[in-house]
Amino acid sequence: MLFRVQSAAVFGIKAYPVSVEVDLSTGRKLDLMTVGLPDTAVRESSERVKAALRNCGYVLPPQHITINLAPADVKKEGSAFDLPMAVGILGAAGSVRSQNLSAFLFMGELSLDGSVRPVKGTLSMAVMARDKGIDRLIVPEANAREAAVVDGVRAFPVRSLSQVVELLNGRQPWIPLVVDRQQLLVQSSNYDVDFKDVKGQYQAKRALEVAVAGGHNIILIGPPGSGKTMLARRLPTILPPMSFEEAIETTKIHSVAGLLSDRVGLIGMRPFRAPHHTISDAGLIGGGTVPRPGEVSLAHNGVLFLDELPEFHRHVLDVLRQPIEDGEVTIARASMSLTFPARFMLAAAMNPCQCGWFGDTFHECTCTPPLIQRYLARISGPLMDRIDMHIQVPAVKYKELVQDDKAEESTVIRERILAARRIQFQRLEPFRIYCNAQMTPRTLRRFCKPDAECEKQMENAITRLGLSARAYDRILRVSRTMADLEGQERIQARHVAEAIQYRTLDRTYWQ
Repeated sequence: MLFRVQSAAVFGIKAYPVSVEVDLSTGRKLDLMTVGLPDTAVRESSERVKAALRNCGYVLPPQHITINLAPADVKKEGSAFDLPMAVGILGAAGSVRSQNLSAFLFMGELSLDGSVRPVKGTLSMAVMARDKGIDRLIVPEANAREAAVVDGVRAFPVRSLSQVVELLNGRQPWIPLVVDRQQLLVQSSNYDVDFKDVKGQYQAKRALEVAVAGGHNIILIGPPGSGKTMLARRLPTILPPMSFEEAIETTKIHSVAGLLSDRVGLIGMRPFRAPHHTISDAGLIGGGTVPRPGEVSLAHNGVLFLDELPEFHRHVLDVLRQPIEDGEVTIARASMSLTFPARFMLAAAMNPCQCGWFGDTFHECTCTPPLIQRYLARISGPLMDRIDMHIQVPAVKYKELVQDDKAEESTVIRERILAARRIQFQRLEPFRIYCNAQMTPRTLRRFCKPDAECEKQMENAITRLGLSARAYDRILRVSRTMADLEGQERIQARHVAEAIQYRTLDRTYWQ
């Protein structure tokens, strides 16, 4: 007898349907065979399924069992096929009421005692099921919240194989999990850090506000203990709130990577990823035999923070070029090519020199100019060309540490940023770009044309301060953002002057 159950598999962050076909035949050796390009985890599922069926009190049919995972020309991986395979066997044996299961999608890993364990990529499978017209999802209880956030499907959480059989045979009522999607988004967007916690560093906070308002990448340069990491960790709190579509896309990536908590059905906070400087290129952009998302994709719609930037391996930093430029990363293998989204704000931090104390008034720097040059040369020119703002973060003074003046809260700063972003959106939407950092040379000439006074300042900066020619466009972009923060239609000379200060690494600043 042939019995068919619908399931799904994940390819990148997208899912595709998989039909689990179970056939019972006689006259052959009694065994369970899985075909359809299964990987090791899927091949091992036969033993898990047989043990789960026995321990739940079901008798395996005394026949040869063949399970086909269609389409058979795509490699299947993961443990999500355990539950649909067990349901298919019971259906073929007559233990499950013979009904039309085309409206159901099954997923879940089985323990040996028959309990249903969570799987990766549930949200992607739920979105695919909705698009294919499948409106009922049988999902592990731990994955039910992320499946329920998809509008148009009903997610039924299950704890065990026995419960699934009871549901299908009509002995238990069908009770889907219902969640308030907007309320879930609001609840999951509460940050536990705030800019009001930062003492002093007014110039650095101003620079971060400008960077976020225009979507500019930024690097913080300062001695140890000056607050670079503390400032960077608060960047997500002043980014614009996530839309529901952004939250869904971000949650998909974390679900596929297996990083989504069973208590969180939707990621409403902007991601903040801070990989260690010993990370490999595969860990940063993604990789593996079956490619998985890396840190740049996990930071999608959020912030990627690289602390101690010169300590990262040079070839690791070089792979950042494509994600920064394209907002996505493509990983090619002999049998497949996957593309993961990777649109993030890059924030980096570094010491001004190898010993860390150059320019500090309380510590003596032991580095010579050649040593400083070699230290800075660890960062490639093409990568620095993609960072708009270089900010010096000096050590905090004692008076600033002990003063009781309350700093601005992140919500106040965010309101100004939202106003500037709305201006940029109205200006740049016809060009399919949404912030000043994404402006092309054509849009730059149209919207950032400096007047005579601004041009004079730019000429002085390039000829006298030793700024490079590539800094010209960066200064104009940052100046445009400052004007937007003030609601100014044209760039003013003061905006250009401030933007020039944010190009520290374009000149030999140790002289």
